[in-house]
Amino acid sequence: KDCVGDTSSRHLSKGGKEDKRKKEQKREREREESSAARERGKGVAEKPMATPKQMWEQQQSQMQRVKNSGIVSYNGSPVNDDKEEEMSRSAVALFLAKEEEIERKKSEVKDKVQAQMGRVEETTKRLAEIQEELEALTDPMRKEVANVRKRIDIVNKELKPLGQSCQRKEKEYKEALEALNEKNKEKAQLVSRLKELVGESEKLRMKKLEELNKHIQMIV
Repeated sequence: KDCVGDTSSRHLSKGGKEDKRKKEQKREREREESSAARERGKGVAEKPMATPKQMWEQQQSQMQRVKNSGIVSYNGSPVNDDKEEEMSRSAVALFLAKEEEIERKKSEVKDKVQAQMGRVEETTKRLAEIQEELEALTDPMRKEVANVRKRIDIVNKELKPLGQSCQRKEKEYKEALEALNEKNKEKAQLVSRLKELVGESEKLRMKKLEELNKHIQMIV
């Protein structure tokens, strides 16, 4: 029985060492794949981002917890190891592809923003130039216009007293015209009266002369 027990112990000890060795080899492969993935990740972006690195570490930590939880078989089967390696490589490839797509879209958005900013800067510059041109814009006839306006003001000042004088003289003219018309009317009446008087005077004198002639004839 002691021999059997020693043999069983040696077998168990040997199996434990073999499992330990396989696990160490597996960890070594995972470290190499992780290192290779990081090297490939450098080609995706010029500067490594903190967030993808944290996601990678979280993924590795989750895989390690799954292994430690007993989901992976303890018998150290090469088939299971290959499946784990394939899953790990697929996960890394998918992760890197997603990161590459994100970086590509990020670059596209950045280019669009830069292009839009360039157009905005160009528009702002053009508007500033237009504003400067407007501020510097002067009227080529400004001096002539100013002289004409000044002359108009002077003429307006001269017109005011002339207009007042014209109104006064127009009033005087109307009054003089009315007086003239009245005098002409009065003159016409006087001339008519004079004619009447002259006519009556002639008649009376002729009548008187006729009477005197009759008296002379009677006396003779």
